[in-house]
Amino acid sequence: MTTPTDNDQSARWNGASGIAWVEAQDLVTRIMRPFEDILVDTARAAHARRVLDVGCGTGSTTFAVARALGAQCVGVDISEPMIAAARANAENDSLPVDFVRADAQTHPFEPGTFDLVMSRFGVMFFADPVAAFANLRRATRPGGSLGCIVWRGTDENPYFTAAERAAAPLLPNLPPRVSGSPGQFALADREYVTEILTRSGWVDVDIRPLDVECTMPERDLTPYISRLGPVGLALVEVDDATRAEVIAAIRPAFDPYIHGDEVRFTAACWMLTGHAPNPT
Repeated sequence: MTTPTDNDQSARWNGASGIAWVEAQDLVTRIMRPFEDILVDTARAAHARRVLDVGCGTGSTTFAVARALGAQCVGVDISEPMIAAARANAENDSLPVDFVRADAQTHPFEPGTFDLVMSRFGVMFFADPVAAFANLRRATRPGGSLGCIVWRGTDENPYFTAAERAAAPLLPNLPPRVSGSPGQFALADREYVTEILTRSGWVDVDIRPLDVECTMPERDLTPYISRLGPVGLALVEVDDATRAEVIAAIRPAFDPYIHGDEVRFTAACWMLTGHAPNPT
């Protein structure tokens, strides 16, 4: 097992963000269920018997593919809290899964091992995406498949920036969204992603839009927006009075997404696919 690269993402996901995602894992799994189903279908179409789930988090997609296909699935994530939660979840199941805490950019996977490398929002955080996708391609058998879901741009995903826009006057030090930098929207530019995958050795590269309606109970909205994302991370560091003031300011920004007792929003994504080349 390798030690994750010493970078901001490692510190973030092994600290407050990783802990928050573990605490919210049941809600996150519910919100992300449509993507789980898409990746199960992707694995089925690839006839995958060995699957690598990159940025697996607490393991819900890893478990879903193993359960649906009986495939041997390995989940890898840089976050110790999330890998620990995934392993704990596996203790209650006899599925053929394994979890590795490592940086998928540098981890020495056995070459040519996997029929499918998949990810649900786990490949946008690499310090060097070309090196990372090349490493994942080497881990894939010749002719094996890539199937990753990533976010499109902020302009197409207003739900995910509503909290920070509303909180900006109260939290002026919120980190800006920088296009192309590791983070949620790092792979939003289609041409940039095509170049990354091509340079890293994948062939038959295809990047197509994927729009998915997601839902969550309205009662869970405030805990969700106050714990996750840039605002949630910032609120860990403030006093109770500031926290209450920020939450009161950001909650109305989500009114357009509330329908009765349910929150609904459209997730605008890319589906990245490709193949590891066969020997010539």
